[in-house]
Amino acid sequence: MSAARYTLPAILLHWAQAILIVWLLWLGWTMTDLPKGAERSAAYGLHKSLGLLALLLVAIRLGWRRFHPPPPSPLQGPLAKLAGATHLALYAFLLLAPLAGYLASAFTPYPVKFFGHELPRLFAADEGLNAAFKQVHVVLVWSGAALILLHLAGTLKHLLLRDGTMQRMLPGVLLRK
Repeated sequence: MSAARYTLPAILLHWAQAILIVWLLWLGWTMTDLPKGAERSAAYGLHKSLGLLALLLVAIRLGWRRFHPPPPSPLQGPLAKLAGATHLALYAFLLLAPLAGYLASAFTPYPVKFFGHELPRLFAADEGLNAAFKQVHVVLVWSGAALILLHLAGTLKHLLLRDGTMQRMLPGVLLRK
């Protein structure tokens, strides 16, 4: 079965987002174990900057997708519905997790920085809102990690079936023999 491919910008945005999200997950899960100090502060600063970059990247992806719809799915029936629901949930995760992380940071007394550049303060410090958004962020991240595993399981299934679905999102250079 041969399926129509995504556009090259959609493919590149997908893989850039995937790499960024894996980096964010790894950094987020390891930085909390660091002892307080410069290394931990730097890790948190990098995580926040990468999170804002992820939010910007998903906004670009959604903008691209708005004017360049994805090719029709070769899947049918319940699998098509599961894939569609998973993709929708992944996009919600990609938007809401960094937004919750930003809001958690925005309600601290410290400035939010994007790769060292201080962003305008939009909110006054509020410990309660900081804690609430931090908790939302954690729940979204764990839920997103589960969605990513489901997405990877679907990817593995299509690789094993060799049904042509994987070729829709692989860069062309990987398809050449």
